[in-house]
Amino acid sequence: MTQSPNQVGHDGYARLHAEFQWAVPKHFNIARVCSARWAEQPGAASRVAIIGHQDAGPALSYSYGQLQQQANRLSNALADLGVQRGDRVAVVLPQCFATAVAYMALLQMGAVLMPLSTLFGPEALEFRLRDSGAVLALCDTSGALRLRDVRATCPKLRQLIAIDDAGCAPWLAHHAPDFALVDTLADEAAVLIYTSGTTGDPKGALIPHRALIGNLSGFVCSQNWFGFAPYPPPSASEAVFWSPADWTWTGGLMDALLPSLYFGRPIVAYAGRFSPQLAFELLQTHGVTHTFLFPTALKAMLKACPQPGRQFKLHLQAIMSAGEAVGDAVFSYCQEQLGVTVNEMFGQTEVNYIVGNCSRLWPARAGSMGRPYPGHRVAVIDEEGHECPVGVVGDVALNRFDRHGHPDPIFFLGYWNNPAATQDKFTGDWCRTGDMALRDADGYLWYQGRADDMFKVAGYRIGPGEIENCLVKHKAVANAVVVPKPDRERGALVKAYVVLAPDYAAERLASGGARQEFDFRLVAELQAHVKGRLAPYEYPKEIEFIDALPMTTTGKVQRRVLRLQEQDRAAAQDAVHT
Repeated sequence: MTQSPNQVGHDGYARLHAEFQWAVPKHFNIARVCSARWAEQPGAASRVAIIGHQDAGPALSYSYGQLQQQANRLSNALADLGVQRGDRVAVVLPQCFATAVAYMALLQMGAVLMPLSTLFGPEALEFRLRDSGAVLALCDTSGALRLRDVRATCPKLRQLIAIDDAGCAPWLAHHAPDFALVDTLADEAAVLIYTSGTTGDPKGALIPHRALIGNLSGFVCSQNWFGFAPYPPPSASEAVFWSPADWTWTGGLMDALLPSLYFGRPIVAYAGRFSPQLAFELLQTHGVTHTFLFPTALKAMLKACPQPGRQFKLHLQAIMSAGEAVGDAVFSYCQEQLGVTVNEMFGQTEVNYIVGNCSRLWPARAGSMGRPYPGHRVAVIDEEGHECPVGVVGDVALNRFDRHGHPDPIFFLGYWNNPAATQDKFTGDWCRTGDMALRDADGYLWYQGRADDMFKVAGYRIGPGEIENCLVKHKAVANAVVVPKPDRERGALVKAYVVLAPDYAAERLASGGARQEFDFRLVAELQAHVKGRLAPYEYPKEIEFIDALPMTTTGKVQRRVLRLQEQDRAAAQDAVHT
């Protein structure tokens, strides 16, 4: 790809890293920099913060002044209910103004925000609420109904509060619109996000306030937004951000909502289901200039509208993508049809936004994860923690310290109540991501797969352990293993291998010619079982019944055997089609 005049080249890239330095104050509060400081400025208080897109009717716009005033009222209301600094408070809300209000209210109180997806079923909600010791949950009316079902098993959960989309339930109006923001330490806990593990229960990653600072170099690069030497900050432009990424996940929270508010820009909120047609309409209607779109979304948009310029007037300046490889077809589509070179990015909840591309500063290479963003010392390491030579596959890892020996602010504080898991994450000063890659001579990383059994489906990170545990709770299941099944559209599908309980195995055997009907009925029942307890994207799209799972001599399931089997089947099918 031809290098643009603005790109820094290899030497310039190295110089950019050498000159970049973090500025992390001792005291720092996310709500302060994302909302309060704008509301205090006469010229910025009236600036639009949240654009609420509606399926019917005009969009609802909320200013930074309104965001802060509502957050202040909610903070006062929660303080009256006994919420204190350090308390974990769950927020189960979709993309809407009320969610932004709840986040700012909790963060400025010094409470620990625990965002939970509205897609979670009762078991997923129950585990996180109980494990975190959450004292209160903020939700909408439908969320309150689901949370009531699990409240009995969460002894520390004192109250459920339903707030509407405007973030101003009637009782809020009786509370003062002013609040004295807590002067939190930069190292103080701000957010608790649970990540699905490949074995056992999900782990709660505790994120400090300073992590937002650590996200910014990646955000400004992937969105072609600059604010560090020698590149000036963006001008007071008409920038508008939107992403379908749920604000309850790291991608939507740390890569979309909070950075947009930090820079005082408006972000579009839409809680409805994603569709390619709606995405184009939303981009056009709101004049969206910057966006974060999963590769799955971009693929769907490509198929639905190969030549969007004939139907829509778009204003895109930058697209960031993550979750899986974009691929050549989508990469070309973004350049040729959307007029933007997509910037792929890599990170995880524990150490987010550490590697990626920046089409304005260095050339993107289709299929590459990109290069380390300024301020992050990233390497590919072996089992002993030594850096691998060029072209050798190893574990992508981030060092606790940058090139100048200063602590990298992106780091999480550790896993909630799980010091052993936290310790296992590190080899010396290197934090292992568990993602395998190789580095080329120019410092670009090329993804090779997971070191463990986690996989991604349509941008969602899937931990098979939680799904397997759910399946085994069904009376028909003796054991189960979940693996990815290669899929051209989504990259992978969730597939479960199930060993039936003796009674069901005997019934299946006795069904004879009616076995296909028996299997169809039981598969549907098991899928519904998982759907009703976990998130919809976690249920197995395909279930195969087998007599026994492949095991090691020590009694461990050999997931690799089944993964390779699925890969071989997919390769055979591709060969037939070819």
